[in-house]
Amino acid sequence: MSLSILTVHAHPDDESSKGPGTISLYSSQGIRTTLVCCTGGEVGDILNPAMDRDEVKKHLSSVRRSELDSAAAIIGYDEVVMLGYRDSGMPGSGDNNHPEAFANAEPDAAVARLVKIIRRVQPQVIMTYPEVQNRYPHPDHLQVTAISIPAFERAGDPDWYPEAGPPHQPIKLYAPIWSKQRLLLTHQAFLDRDLKSPFDEKWLSGKDRDDRISAMIPVDNAVRRKALLAHATQVDPKSPFWFGLPDDVQDGIHPYEEYMLLRSRIPTDEIEDDLFAGLRHLDPATD
Repeated sequence: MSLSILTVHAHPDDESSKGPGTISLYSSQGIRTTLVCCTGGEVGDILNPAMDRDEVKKHLSSVRRSELDSAAAIIGYDEVVMLGYRDSGMPGSGDNNHPEAFANAEPDAAVARLVKIIRRVQPQVIMTYPEVQNRYPHPDHLQVTAISIPAFERAGDPDWYPEAGPPHQPIKLYAPIWSKQRLLLTHQAFLDRDLKSPFDEKWLSGKDRDDRISAMIPVDNAVRRKALLAHATQVDPKSPFWFGLPDDVQDGIHPYEEYMLLRSRIPTDEIEDDLFAGLRHLDPATD
């Protein structure tokens, strides 16, 4: 059996800010990597002034898909699958009410779409979002978690969605998080260089969830920078949040991507350095 990881993301650009180094690492090891993007990001704001042009706004949906394909290639995804829903917009926006918005998807139908992909791709590991998302409660991000957990649990049950293909049971379900330690170290690095930190009190006073960290994957942070820059409409190359520190400083602060384990069908170590820990024997070529 070949090893496979499937990630579920809300919009084009989320795959570049959440776990790109991990996916790049596994791609380099010959592990199959699949990205499910739930929406096209049709109503996202243009955050890079250089791209705030009428022709870009007019064709934003196709522009963002092109950006997604470019970023996915940089990261090393083997396949990009669009789940087919519309961007729901920011919390409280009128787009929340659009009948085709992801946030308004009929839950069982959305889970069935994802289960069909899981059964075809047959991943052992799935990456989604945390169950609690107080820092950024975007309706599409909340919906990603809302469909990923039941999809993980139902994909292996033949009684659910028999029309979606033969059952396949994933083994582990993870969610990427930013540790409080990473946040504080990055904030302090700005202050040490007499730079204004992009992390305000809302960030610094956020709940410490470091005790939930169950995996720390050593990664090359350069992959994230390159992939983010491929999303020219969404990422300002002058953004201090992503690019405010020199690369070598940023890399030295915290060269990891961290995850919490949401579900597992096998026992796991307290802190893993591999999302495929306990599964490598399924594919001796990667063991």
